Amino acid sequence: MKVRLLTTIFFFTYQLSISQTEKLINGKVLSENIPLKKVEVINKTTKISTKTNELGEFSILVKAHDSLIFFYKDSFFSRLKISQENINQNNLIVNKVLKPEELNEVIITKIEFDKVKVDADAVADVLISKNVKDLSWNTGVNDNRIREALRVSFPLKGKQKKTIELGDDRFKKLIMAYCPPDFFIKNLKLKPEEKELFIDFCDSDPKSKTLLENPNVLTIMDFLFLKNEEFKKLE
Repeated sequence: MKVRLLTTIFFFTYQLSISQTEKLINGKVLSENIPLKKVEVINKTTKISTKTNELGEFSILVKAHDSLIFFYKDSFFSRLKISQENINQNNLIVNKVLKPEELNEVIITKIEFDKVKVDADAVADVLISKNVKDLSWNTGVNDNRIREALRVSFPLKGKQKKTIELGDDRFKKLIMAYCPPDFFIKNLKLKPEEKELFIDFCDSDPKSKTLLENPNVLTIMDFLFLKNEEFKKLE
């Protein structure tokens, strides 16, 4: 009886030790069946990372329950929690959805045109010179046209375009570029109506400006999760 008990304990201990040992797992990152190169693969648990090669392939050390983050500049980051089955199969296939292409930002600034100055006398002289060449002017035959031009000035004022002052929304654009649409609801457990308020709350923190200088997906995520805890305490 004791032998069986010891054998059972040894077996479970052995299985546990195997499951907690890091193993090299291989995978491939695709987008619509096209391999993506230079995708950053980050093991958030152990803080190690690698990048995919020309064929979209990668290898990274993992153990069960580790979280892998896949970041590509033209798509939102995605996260995968590694299971023991993933490790046993040793063939991860990750499909990325590329972000729609955005138009370049256009900033309208104030434009002023020089005023057009018109000499009334010069205009009258041109009209008189034109009439001199007109036969009806010289023959005196009335053709119901006005014979003399009025000496009026025609002040023309250049149109001005209104200046549109755009706020500093760089932090919001950074967050939207790095985080998938459902990140705030699914990962941060925020209500849909709290999303904009939470982003403004994060933007008011001076630390958010440092993220603009050197964006990093891990730093951004840690910042958002930390601010989320502070945000929840305000409720």
